Amino acid sequence: MEQVMANGVYLGSQYAMIALGLTLIFALMNVLNFAHGQMYVIGGFVTYTFYGQWGVPFVLALFMSCMTLAIIGALIERYLFAPVIKGSAREESTMLLAAGIAFLLDALILLIFGEKQRGVPKIVDGVFNWDFRLIMPYDRILICVLAILSIVAFIALMQYSKTGRALRALAQDRTAAQLMGVNVDRYSMIGFALGAMLAGLVGGLLVTITGVNLGMGGPTSIKAFMMVMIGGAGVISGAIWGGFILGFMEAFGLAYLSQYGDITYLLIFVSLMIFLAIRPQGLMGKPWG
Repeated sequence: MEQVMANGVYLGSQYAMIALGLTLIFALMNVLNFAHGQMYVIGGFVTYTFYGQWGVPFVLALFMSCMTLAIIGALIERYLFAPVIKGSAREESTMLLAAGIAFLLDALILLIFGEKQRGVPKIVDGVFNWDFRLIMPYDRILICVLAILSIVAFIALMQYSKTGRALRALAQDRTAAQLMGVNVDRYSMIGFALGAMLAGLVGGLLVTITGVNLGMGGPTSIKAFMMVMIGGAGVISGAIWGGFILGFMEAFGLAYLSQYGDITYLLIFVSLMIFLAIRPQGLMGKPWG
């Protein structure tokens, strides 16, 4: 049981980070960013390039991954999403645009990095062993701690900084925030860049564990949407709860149901469907939105 709990915390921390970026973008712009998984993959490839190929220190490579995705996110919001949102009243327009961006990023990833699996050297060697009841490589422990610290830093940013207060006001009521002097266009771009940066950060962290390849974008986006639906669309705390719930469900399934084949995610999807039928707004969402 100790091993399952530890694996749940490890998986939940990374999943929560993935969901945070997606739910932030949805809360600010009411946009389902289908390209979130592809942004995660780009973050992993950027860290692989700087750290694995060029020998740059891991912390600096992680910073470059965050900055690269923040720039990509800002450009996507400013030159793609913003004109579509202003020029079209149909929500389907942004959904189609997001799907198109996902396909575009997949093509660019294939063109620049190829389709092969890439990996980097471990950042920490050794394995923690507690009487054979809990076995966890030190690099996974470090990644888990960094992920939790990143979540705490994100919450602090949203709660106590001027930018965070502006983003929360924008998420609660876009029109009221504009009337109160919030630069809606500027903070929409900042919020989208921040969401993309979170995807790049977790991609850069996990490339040291799982590696990275072209095919990881789609499954990552699916998991991100599952977490957002569990916690409640557009709710920051809901994204964190959704990430940890999915992490513990996956850890439990892999520990106790692996002998039945790939049944873990089948049961997770069935459970999610039943849960949403009972509470369609998610754990933390409100019935009215």
